[in-house]
Amino acid sequence: MSRSASVKLEQPGRRGSAAFLGFPLEGFGFLTSLLLALASGFFAFFLTTMLAIFSLLVWNQLLHHSVNYADSYLYVGFPAAVVVWIVALGVFGTLWIRAKITAK
Repeated sequence: MSRSASVKLEQPGRRGSAAFLGFPLEGFGFLTSLLLALASGFFAFFLTTMLAIFSLLVWNQLLHHSVNYADSYLYVGFPAAVVVWIVALGVFGTLWIRAKITAK
């Protein structure tokens, strides 16, 4: 019998830690939490703006409309970024507060 089949790869101190897609969900400092929240908002802004611009491109070309592409920033990208920033600040703020409470 080989011993490698029964060996578990665990890091000490990481038992039971929550992770999302391999990304640990604990132990963030204040600046790290703030940076992750801002980065997620920027990502949401650029992704939704890109999708809105391509959607308007199809809408304008196939259906012969003339919708201004700048509307995608104002009516799609910006609201999506604000919503993601509010949610992300709540999530990462909660994780930061939980880390501060359990560290003491």
